[in-house]
Amino acid sequence: MNKSIYFSFCLLFLVVLQSFGQTEQQRPIITGVPFLLIPADARASAMGDMGVATPMDAFSQQWNPAKYAFSETKQGLGFGYTPYLRELADDINLGTLTYFNRINERGSFSASLRYFGLGEVQLRETAEQVPVPVEPNEFAVDLSYSLRLSETFAMSVTGKFLRSDLNIPSGIGDATAASSFAAGIHGFYRSKEKFYDNINMAGRWRAGFAIDNIGPKINYGASGDLNFIPTMFRAGGGFDFIFDASNRLGVYVEANKLLVPTPPSFPEEATPQEINEIRQDYLSQNEFAAIFTSWTSAPGGFSETFREITWSIATEYWYEDAFALRAGYFYEHPEKGFRQYATIGFGFKYTSILIDASYLFSTAQGVQNPLEGTLRFSLSFLLGEKSYVEF
Repeated sequence: MNKSIYFSFCLLFLVVLQSFGQTEQQRPIITGVPFLLIPADARASAMGDMGVATPMDAFSQQWNPAKYAFSETKQGLGFGYTPYLRELADDINLGTLTYFNRINERGSFSASLRYFGLGEVQLRETAEQVPVPVEPNEFAVDLSYSLRLSETFAMSVTGKFLRSDLNIPSGIGDATAASSFAAGIHGFYRSKEKFYDNINMAGRWRAGFAIDNIGPKINYGASGDLNFIPTMFRAGGGFDFIFDASNRLGVYVEANKLLVPTPPSFPEEATPQEINEIRQDYLSQNEFAAIFTSWTSAPGGFSETFREITWSIATEYWYEDAFALRAGYFYEHPEKGFRQYATIGFGFKYTSILIDASYLFSTAQGVQNPLEGTLRFSLSFLLGEKSYVEF
């Protein structure tokens, strides 16, 4: 199969990373290494791409590692595989491997590897030229420690190494692999199970927050520009309706915001030099200060900042802790990316093995999601006998 079309895709990928909204109406936030924000497991994908406050599973590393401190099993291992842009190519994929170990009744270690491969790209300047194959890819490795601070609350910290090798030679030289590092801090609250007279059943509250990918900018090497990495704030909560020993239903909501400055507004009469100066001023902003200033940096004021928040709602039903049904919805404002889609999925658990699957339906008119029509699977193992000890 001739894959010269991939070259155009990769060029577009680079351009997008360097671009900014050109109008007051459309000003989405663009960052480097956006693969960090792609959900890597089918369970979270079936629940509107959320996971900061949902029950713990083997893939909590991406969403909120603090949940591992409440694990009832000593260890867990997860494998996730996501085909990407299937209508464009058949070898663009995201893979993930996650592991956690609860070392005692209060603490746990966890780690993960995420690999995003863009397939083989055949580069050529003319139709007659012998193509030069390259394989652009990106990956991230992280390590977390979680500590239960009380009977109902835990926190965690994460360190992460990032590497982005787009590897697209050009007339001015080869694109060098870019690397950076990042950190994260997370919190998770899980109340005790309690009987509620007003609903005549037991229930449990959950809440969580995460600030991920806190780190320096990344330099792709082609233009010398430093790009923000996707520092992300997540917050969510939910309630588990526990009907009886065999049936429970969880309802959850989550909000997310990139802690990256809003791209600038370019005046219509601005000259190329003035546009470049505005662009350089934007890129020169301190990435750590942006964690705070990103809440007030939007040229459109608070209303534009509010539009930069994405929302997810989801529900998950479990029967006999063996079969699960899931559904969710994700909303992003049309002026900030226009990702709007519904998700469904299911899960089967047999002894220590859990198989999850999910499917996505885009609800945004005229916008096709890169994961639309893709059936995603993940496999996880929860190892060791249940040995959860109350604090």
